[in-house]
Amino acid sequence: MRVVFIGNALPRRCGIATFTTDLELAVRHLDDVAQTAIIAMCDPGGQYAFPPHVRWSIAQEDAGGYLAAADFIHEQGFDVASLQHEFGIYGGEAGDHILGLIAALRIPLVTTLHTVLDRPSDAQRKVTMAILAASARVVVMAQKGRSVLIDIYGADPGKIVVIPHGIPDMPLIIPQQAKEKLGFSGHRVILTFGLISPNKGIETMIEAMPVVLAAAPDAVYVVMGATHPTLLREAGEAYRESLIARVHDLGLVGHVVFLNRFVDRPELLQHIAMCDVYVTPYLAESQMTSGTLAYSHGLGRPVVSTPYWHALELLTDGSGALVPFGDADGLGAVVADLLTDEGSRLAMGRRAYVASRAMTWGNTALRYRDAFRAACRKSLPALPVLPLDHFAAMCDDTGLFQHAVYGIPDRSHGYCIDDNARALLLCCGMAAGTQADVVKTMQPRFAAFIQHGWNPDASRFRNFMGYDRRWLEDVGSEDSHGRTLWALGASVAQRHDPQLAQWAGALFERALAKLKAFTSPRAWAFALLGLSFYCGARPNNHEARRLQLTLGGRLHARLLACESQDWVWFEDRLTYDNARLCEALIVTGKGCGSRDLVDDGLRSLRWLLNRQTAPEGHFRPAGSQGFLLISRETPLCFDQQPLEACATIAACLAASFVDGAPLWHVEAHKAFAWFTGANDLGVSLVDIATGSCRDGLHPDRANENRGAESLLSYLLSISDMRQFERDLPWPAAIRLPDASLLTLHHAG
Repeated sequence: MRVVFIGNALPRRCGIATFTTDLELAVRHLDDVAQTAIIAMCDPGGQYAFPPHVRWSIAQEDAGGYLAAADFIHEQGFDVASLQHEFGIYGGEAGDHILGLIAALRIPLVTTLHTVLDRPSDAQRKVTMAILAASARVVVMAQKGRSVLIDIYGADPGKIVVIPHGIPDMPLIIPQQAKEKLGFSGHRVILTFGLISPNKGIETMIEAMPVVLAAAPDAVYVVMGATHPTLLREAGEAYRESLIARVHDLGLVGHVVFLNRFVDRPELLQHIAMCDVYVTPYLAESQMTSGTLAYSHGLGRPVVSTPYWHALELLTDGSGALVPFGDADGLGAVVADLLTDEGSRLAMGRRAYVASRAMTWGNTALRYRDAFRAACRKSLPALPVLPLDHFAAMCDDTGLFQHAVYGIPDRSHGYCIDDNARALLLCCGMAAGTQADVVKTMQPRFAAFIQHGWNPDASRFRNFMGYDRRWLEDVGSEDSHGRTLWALGASVAQRHDPQLAQWAGALFERALAKLKAFTSPRAWAFALLGLSFYCGARPNNHEARRLQLTLGGRLHARLLACESQDWVWFEDRLTYDNARLCEALIVTGKGCGSRDLVDDGLRSLRWLLNRQTAPEGHFRPAGSQGFLLISRETPLCFDQQPLEACATIAACLAASFVDGAPLWHVEAHKAFAWFTGANDLGVSLVDIATGSCRDGLHPDRANENRGAESLLSYLLSISDMRQFERDLPWPAAIRLPDASLLTLHHAG
C-alpha cells in the first residue's frame, strides 16, 4: 500500500504532530507498505523545517491549498488517505476547509477522530457528519468515542474501529538511574507533561502537594512542557505565572519544578522513566484521549488520574488509580499512598506495563494497516488477528495433541503426524510476521515430531503416537505421508532459517522414494504442494522436478478419466480436503509452465465452488456422512468439517496468482465466513479471542470439541486470508505458454 497522512507533523509543537509523526513512522516500517508521506498543516505564522517524509504542506486558512493537496495525492498514486482530525488545526468555521480536500479525494479515507464532542455546536456537528459520511473507516481511541459517534451522530457502527493511542516499545525500568541523570536523586518524583493549558488541572496537583509532603517530605512535582501555542498567542504566559504564584503562596518552592520547553522523544522518555507516579488531573470528563496518559501507562509508570473518558477506560483494571475531579485532598492522599508503599507502586506499574503491550506503535501500525485495507475493500469484512492461545494450550513438549474435550486437550488420544505437519505449515506461514517469537519456540517441536516419525526401515512416516510417546504403527497412511512431505517442502523454502531448510530438504529427499507407488489422489496432491515449495527453492534437483511432472500428470489424468458433462471431478464422490486437489493442479501447472494443468485446476475449482454453495448463497461443504456414497449425486450436507473451508480458501488463493478475477477473493471470503456464522446453522464455530474452533457442524448443533485439525484449519485460513490482503490489488494473470513446455507423464 501507499499511504498518505494528513495532519500536523513535527517539529510543530502539539500532540497531533507527535501522533501523526509516530504513526507514519510505524506504518512506514511495515513490510507490505510501499510508501508513506505526510501532508502537514501550518498554523498562522508557523514556519517549520519539516523532514523529508513531509511531502506537502497546507496553510491553515488557505482554502485553495486543501484542493491542491488533493491533486498532489492523486498525482503521487496513493492508495488510501489517513486524516488526523482535531478541531482547531484546520481552517474555516469549525475547520470546514478540510471538507474541500475530502470532497476532492478519489481514494478511500480513514479518519482518526482525536476528539469526539458529545455536545457539539451546529458548525462542529456539520463538519463531523461530513467526515463520517466521507470516511470508509473511522478510528477512535476509546470505546466511549464509539458510543458517542453512534448515539449522538448516528454513525454506522460497522465503520468505527477502536485503536488505542500508540506507545513506544520500551523496557520496564526502575526510576533511579534516570533520576541520577536528570538531577533528581534523593527525591520521589511526581510528573505531569504535555502542552500547558488550564484544562489540564495542574493547579489541582499543586494544591495537593501539602498532603503529599506530609507523608513524603522528599517529593517533588515536575511539570514539564511548553505553554500551548494557541494560549501563548492569546494570553502569553499568564496561566503559567499564576501557577508559579500559587506555588509561592503555598510555600512549595523547591517541591514544584516547571520545565518550560517542548521536549523531543528521547528526553521525554527519560523524564517519564524517572518518575515514581504520573498524574493527569484533567478538569473535565470529555477528554477522549490523552497521549501523555498513554505514554506513561505504556512505560509502566503508576498513574493517578481524574476519571475523564480515556482514563476511565484505561485504568479501571487496576493499572492506575482514579480520583474525583478537582479533589486536591483526595489526589494528594492517593499519590502519597503510592509514594510511601513501594510494593503497591511497583505492582501497579507492572500491571500498567503488561496491559499496554498491545498498544506499542508496532502493534498500532498493524491495526491501522488492517483499517486501511478494509477501507480499500469496504464491502468485505475485516479479518481477526491470528490468535494462538488455544494453539499453545494444545501443545506439550512432544507436539500437538490430536483431540480436545470441549476446549481441554485430550491426552488419551495422543498425537499424530498429520496435525504436527499442519502445525509446521502454520509456523512456516507465520515465520516472517509479528509472531516470529512464537514460531521460534514451537517450530522445532513440530519438526522434531516429524523427524521422530520417520521409519528408515520402511522409508515411510508413522502417523499415530500414544500419550506415552510410543508409536502405534510402523507405517502411516499414504495421505499422512504426503501431508508430511508438504510441510517439509514448505520448510525447505524458509530462507530466513537455513538450518530448518537444510534438515527439511534432507528428509524430504529421503521420503520421496515410496511416493511413485502411492495410489491415493490426496497423497499425490499433498506431495505436489510440497514439491511446489521444494522445486522453487531447489530448482536444480531434476529428479524432484520429474516426480512433480509425474504426479501432476497422474492427478490430471484422474480428472479427465472421471469427468463428464456435469461432473468435473477427480473421483466418483466428494470426500475430504477436496479443494486441495484443485490447488495441487494449479500450483503444479504454474511451477511447470503448463497451461493445461492450470486451466483444468481452475475449471475443477469453479465446479467445486458451485457444488459447495447453498441455495441461500453461503458456503456449504460436502458433509462427512456422504463420504461412503459412491455416486455423483449432490453430497450430503452434514457433518461439515473446518478442513473443507480451509482447503477452499487455499485453493482460491492459488487461483488468484494465475487468474486476476475477483471471484477468488469473494469465494475465499465466503468460505472464511463459514467459520464465523455464515453457514447452515447460523452459528459461529470459532472463539476469535483464543483461536479455538469447534470440530464441525452436526445437523442440529455445532460439535463443541475443539481438536487440532479444526484449530489448524481456522488458523491456516486466517494466514491465507491475510496473504490475500497482502497481495492486493489483484495480481495480473501469469502468462503461460499456449501449449505445455514440458511433457506430462501420466504414469510412473
